[in-house]
Amino acid sequence: MRRPAEFERAVRRGARGGRESLVVHLVTETDPGPGPVVGLVVSKGIGNAVTRNRVKRRLRALVRERLATMPADAGVVVRALPPAAVRDYASLGEDLDIALRVAAKRARQRAGA
Repeated sequence: MRRPAEFERAVRRGARGGRESLVVHLVTETDPGPGPVVGLVVSKGIGNAVTRNRVKRRLRALVRERLATMPADAGVVVRALPPAAVRDYASLGEDLDIALRVAAKRARQRAGA
């Protein structure tokens, strides 16, 4: 994701799954592209530039590992929360897995309702 409108659409209309260190917003697109589209939000509340960049690198790597499991028509925003700065890679991965699972389940429920 690169455009603010894409982020806004996912955050406002997407299903949400949260954990202690991050929140995932998942929206299904009406016209599926070549694969899922992912955006990261790591605000200054996380810490200084070094800390934010470390969190972004970790999240990028974790999301890349999970792209194959995401629906092809998904728009996903991963928003880091302050505890993400002190989480290790494995714990952050567990939080991401759970948040993605919850968001996907809620998105399916919305689609069926």
